[in-house]
Amino acid sequence: MSNTLKIAIPKGSLEGPTIELFRKAGYEIYVSSRGLRPTSNDPELDIYLIRAQEIGRYLAQGFIDCGITGLDWATEGGPDLVDFAELQYSRASVNPTRWVLVVPENSPIKTPQDLEGKRIATEGVGITQRYLDKLGIKAEVEFSWGATEVKVPDLVDAIVDVTETGSSLKANRLRIVDTLLTSFPHFYSSPAAATDDWKREKMERIALLLKSALFARDKVGLKMNLPADRLDEMLAKLPSLRRPTISPLSEEGWVAVETVIDEILVRDMIPDLKNLGAEGIIEYPLNKLVL
Repeated sequence: MSNTLKIAIPKGSLEGPTIELFRKAGYEIYVSSRGLRPTSNDPELDIYLIRAQEIGRYLAQGFIDCGITGLDWATEGGPDLVDFAELQYSRASVNPTRWVLVVPENSPIKTPQDLEGKRIATEGVGITQRYLDKLGIKAEVEFSWGATEVKVPDLVDAIVDVTETGSSLKANRLRIVDTLLTSFPHFYSSPAAATDDWKREKMERIALLLKSALFARDKVGLKMNLPADRLDEMLAKLPSLRRPTISPLSEEGWVAVETVIDEILVRDMIPDLKNLGAEGIIEYPLNKLVL
């Protein structure tokens, strides 16, 4: 029987960004409109679509080998998971997810200590309770199934909710009192899978490729031909991850230059390079960058 790795992809808001990240890492994942068992171009992967909130629990119980879920939900479930990589992406931006303590704009609650004896609604009950315990605050924490913003101030005194940009909170005239936890997705393994030699090597390879796809984000490759006597001037202008690769051309007095730079810099660099006499300037996208 061939080796198989059971891997969980978060269903919901992180699903699209996660599948795109895997694509850039070299793994095409195919999801049908109603299916919860995607397929891929890697026959060794057995893929499950599971809510991020549940992935940590299934990993801890050994039902799946590995998966992507937030540090927040791994913390919420409290499982002893093996962390292979932090993956710095999110559902709507490159910002981490924040769990924040929120009240209405006109609420008398100004500090966490003002929550003493109050009621708080949240989907992250464990996160919130540990936060209160750490501060020595006694308050009632109740589970919220969603649409938590509408519960203040009529049903509860405060909420703990997830945000990336804070724009939704502002639109609902809510104010952040404190941040409980900042979280990016992580690539986790079950303790049992991490002890299996084949599975561990497979997961290490996946983690490497996922991280390399993230490293390549917002970067491009740039290559050109340049008069050799302008090389020092170009090097003074050209930022790069490392010193650029420089090779002599068959035509005497010319060199080929290749480097990797931040994409946002290219629009200013290309005219400067052209003024230095560069020719054949090519900008190309990157899928992976292994550091």
